[in-house]
Amino acid sequence: MENQASLIGTLFEKAEHYAQTSAELLKLKAIDKSADVLSTLTARLAIIGFITLFFLTLNIGIALWVGEILGKTYYGFFIVAGFYALIGILLYVFRNNLVKEPLRNSIISQALN
Repeated sequence: MENQASLIGTLFEKAEHYAQTSAELLKLKAIDKSADVLSTLTARLAIIGFITLFFLTLNIGIALWVGEILGKTYYGFFIVAGFYALIGILLYVFRNNLVKEPLRNSIISQALN
């Protein structure tokens, strides 16, 4: 009987150790996944920042060039602004297909991989 009690005690100790190890493993996996998602997001934000600066400079150049062609500098800026207003309206109308779904799928695939 004493041997059986000893086996049950050992079994409970091993189960407790297994539960602690499993909890620690889940914690480490969550930290790894969070760090992966955060580092990917940070890298993408840095790239988006540089691309934004590039396009800002390019658009100012295009606006000045178009304005020079039309004879008034501000005409170029109005035309470039109108172009972006049109793109903004199109993005708003098609936001679910063009923005929301691809972004959601990207986040889900990042979290599951």
